[in-house]
Order: sequence, then structure tokens, then C-alpha cells
Amino acid sequence: MTEPLDPGPLDVPKLQRRLADFAAARDWRQYHTPKNLVAALSVEASELVEIFQWLTPEESTRVMDDPETAHRVTDEVADVLAYLLQLCEVLGVDPLAALAAKIDRNERRFPAS
Repeated sequence: MTEPLDPGPLDVPKLQRRLADFAAARDWRQYHTPKNLVAALSVEASELVEIFQWLTPEESTRVMDDPETAHRVTDEVADVLAYLLQLCEVLGVDPLAALAAKIDRNERRFPAS
């Protein structure tokens, strides 16, 4: 059994290349239209919501304490991120630049007291 790879620092372009290569090797790129990727992203986000749906606020803060639930959460987070990165790649959006710009706008919009 091989050891899991240490992902190291977040390398968005490398992850996007891996996702694109994975899809291309299976001839799935034809299905990776913005519409389909947004729909898939929504489905995966809903699967993440489903895990938390009936938890109390207190239970939700401890969700990672249960290994089985933690694994489900981690898998769904990965699915959401994968589809988001694929959508960004298809649309030519730099997700880190978009996030930084959004944080900047929010800091101006909602200044700290």
C-alpha cells in the first residue's frame, strides 16, 4: 500500500491540470460545460449539506470527531472543490484572485467596528 501524497501548499493550476488530465483520459471533457459543472457543484454542495442537515449547532462543531462522518465530509469537500476548480478552469476564472478581490470588497463593505 502506498503512502498518501503530501499535498503541500495549495497549487491551484496543478490541481486543475490533474483534474483536466483525469477527465481527458476518460473522454469526459465533452461533458464539462459550465452548465454541467455548475449543476454538479450544486449537487455535491447539497451532499455536504445533507451531512449537517439534522445536526444541532453543537453537534455540527464536532462532526469531524467521528471518523466515518469526517471521511464523508472530507470527500464531499473534495468533490465541491474539484467541480469549482474545473468550472474556474473552463471559464478562465482565477479562483484565488477572485477570492482575494471578494475579501477586499467585503472589507470595504463591512468595516470592522
